[in-house]
Amino acid sequence: MNLTSSLRKSGYDLIESPVRNQKLTQLWLKKDFDKIQLFYDQLAHAFESDVKINIVTNEALSVNSEIKNEFNFNIGITTLDTVLKSIGLANLNIATEIKKGKKVTISYDNSITKEIEIGTLNNFLSSADFLHPNESLLKSLNKNDVIIVTGVLYAKNLNVEIETDFKISSSLKAQFEEVAEGKIDFNFEATNKIKMTAQTGDYYPIAVKANRLDFDHGVYKNQKLVTDSRNFF
Repeated sequence: MNLTSSLRKSGYDLIESPVRNQKLTQLWLKKDFDKIQLFYDQLAHAFESDVKINIVTNEALSVNSEIKNEFNFNIGITTLDTVLKSIGLANLNIATEIKKGKKVTISYDNSITKEIEIGTLNNFLSSADFLHPNESLLKSLNKNDVIIVTGVLYAKNLNVEIETDFKISSSLKAQFEEVAEGKIDFNFEATNKIKMTAQTGDYYPIAVKANRLDFDHGVYKNQKLVTDSRNFF
C-alpha cells in the first residue's frame, strides 16, 4: 500500500522538508507564492479563550512497514537524505556512497497519531480574543493566510530498502556501520540490497494534518482542511 495515498485519505501529508518541529495548535503563515513559515508556536500564544481544546489519540490511524513509498533510485536517494537529515542522521551520506541503483523504498513503524478535537477548536475560536492588539495577526486572518496544525502522525522507526545495480562490498558495509554509530541497524543479506532500520528512541513527526482558518473582518467563521498535494510542510 502506498504511504502517501493512504495518509491523504485521512487528511494527512508526509513532511517533506528537513524541518520537523510541527506540533498541535501551531499557527503557520502561508501567503500566496510564499514559503510557509511558523507564526505562533501554539494557539495560546496568539489567542485567549475560556474553552479548553481537547487533544485525542486517533487509534484508527497508524502506519507500519507494509505501508510504504517506492521511488525511482535518484528521487528515492534524494528523499532519503532529506529524511535522514531531519532526524539527525545526515552524516551517513548515502547519496555520496551509492551513486546508482534501481529503487528506494521508505516506510515507518511504531507510530501514534494525536489530533485536535475540531468541535472544541471551533468553540475556542468562536469565543476567543487576541492576547493583545495585534494588527499583523488580524490582517493575516482576514486574508485567510493562517494555517493551524490539527493533527500530527509520529513514528519511532524509519525503514529503508535500497536496491542497487552492483554488488555491495564488505568495505562499504563496514563504512556504513561505522558512520551510523549504532543508530541504524543494517541488513546485507542480499548482495545488491541494503535494508536499514533507524530506531531513534523518540517519536518524531512524519505527517501533518492542517486546517486553514476562515475569518471575516475579525470574526471567526470556520476552518477548512488544506492537507493535499501542495505539501505545505
